[in-house]
Amino acid sequence: MSFPLLTATAALPALGAVATAAVPAEKRTVAKWLALLVSLGTLVLAAIVAIRFDPDGARFQLTESHAWIADFGVRYELGVDGIAVALVGLTALLIPFIIAAGWHDADPLAEKTTSRWRPTQGFFALILLVEAMVVISFLATDVFLFYIFFEAMLIPMYFLIGGFGDRAHQHGEEEAGRQRSYAAVKFLLYNLAGGLIMLAAVIGLYAVTSDQLGSGTFSLQEILQARADRDLDIATSTERWLFLGFFFAFAVKAPLWPLHTWLPNAMGESTAPIAVLITAVVDKVGTFAMLRFCLGLFPEASQWATPVILVLALISIVYGALLAVGQRDIKRLIAFASISHFGFIVMGIFAMTSQGQSGATLYMVNHGISTAALMLVIGFLISRRGSRLIADYGGVQKVAPVLAGTFLIGGLATLSLPGLAPFVSEFLVLVGTFARYPVIGIIATVGIVLAAVYVLVLYQRTMTGPVKSGLEKLPDLRVREVLVVAPLIALLIGLGVYPKPLTDIVNPAVGHTLSDVGEKDPKPEHDARGGDK
Repeated sequence: MSFPLLTATAALPALGAVATAAVPAEKRTVAKWLALLVSLGTLVLAAIVAIRFDPDGARFQLTESHAWIADFGVRYELGVDGIAVALVGLTALLIPFIIAAGWHDADPLAEKTTSRWRPTQGFFALILLVEAMVVISFLATDVFLFYIFFEAMLIPMYFLIGGFGDRAHQHGEEEAGRQRSYAAVKFLLYNLAGGLIMLAAVIGLYAVTSDQLGSGTFSLQEILQARADRDLDIATSTERWLFLGFFFAFAVKAPLWPLHTWLPNAMGESTAPIAVLITAVVDKVGTFAMLRFCLGLFPEASQWATPVILVLALISIVYGALLAVGQRDIKRLIAFASISHFGFIVMGIFAMTSQGQSGATLYMVNHGISTAALMLVIGFLISRRGSRLIADYGGVQKVAPVLAGTFLIGGLATLSLPGLAPFVSEFLVLVGTFARYPVIGIIATVGIVLAAVYVLVLYQRTMTGPVKSGLEKLPDLRVREVLVVAPLIALLIGLGVYPKPLTDIVNPAVGHTLSDVGEKDPKPEHDARGGDK
């Protein structure tokens, strides 16, 4: 029996969460180092998964399959394709930086509590628990197994938002507590609503497979094979209802307009590392699931819904960018910018072209890295000033040039400057969309212009000009903070110059996804003289 590498990759942070939570109250530093070491161990396992994955091999590799709830066709079934490899790698990469950036975030709580509650241990244990659930969501090839962890990750995220939220609030601690509670409850209710609708669709899928295959199954691989062999033929109306049930849940998680309104509250009231966890890690499960489950399980319905979804994605791009331009709160600005970016990701997925879907997958990875770099620097800045308001900053580059420089690079990556990693992703998404839907592709470029506006205006207002009163002695980035941000910036530059390692892994998986929906890249039209029109 071969070593269960995928199980180990998901189980290590889960076991680490238990061990971290069990550290005695007075050993807060031990809990921090334990959580960091566990996250680094998970990164090593994710790297081994990437090394052992063969892009030219079978679609799902390193597979594990064991009976679980046999009477209902539920199996513990894991496997990775190129898309999952990229996103597991992103998750494992970012968690150590999130832990290091949040090193002192729970310390003030620990100083105010009795030994019965260990907030520092709880904070880092919850982060590791979220990592475990996100990783297994990317690995699950059983729909029911995926659903369980897709929903279960809401619980630790609820406590991270509501219990360990941002203390930099202009209205005092009491009002800050109410805002954190509101954001956490809103996050939970929106995502629970999406999950309940998805549960109905999951049950419906089981009923359909039971009726046509003789026994119900949740196995993605079995369902894909049955469809390929024409043993499973879902009625058009049924497939569309099932698709809508799955897509609604994923659109909430992504988030896609008009189901996005929980994100600005959740990110605004979270600490910067938890805001990164939300938008750079957890939200990627929604867009990943659109690729794996919506397109794989319901190809006809995916094509049927594409025009409406592209319009929703386009609204997300422009609407999110417009609201980002008008924000006064730095973290809410990044939240609305992320809504715009997720619009690009969804647009790339449903463009139904290899360039679009490859770009969307790269966008998930590169958006995670760029948002982490920018948001963590913003967190360091807010912790020094104690305010999230843009108006409270100015002239920071004169007193903290390293902080301002890293802020600028993270911002330029967010607006997809050529030479930085997000540019490649955005370019592929736009090219892939334009090839099939030129009008949508052209309008989407408005999002690029608006991104330049909100990023450059944010930098101008906070970093340039005269030094704002109270910032004269603002300290620059410390060694720990530089060690957090520098590798992320190096990755943004490295993947911007040479994205081939990622594209080599992702492209074959995208080919399989396009094959599922029966699509091929559109060919250029030629006029009678043989030239392109």
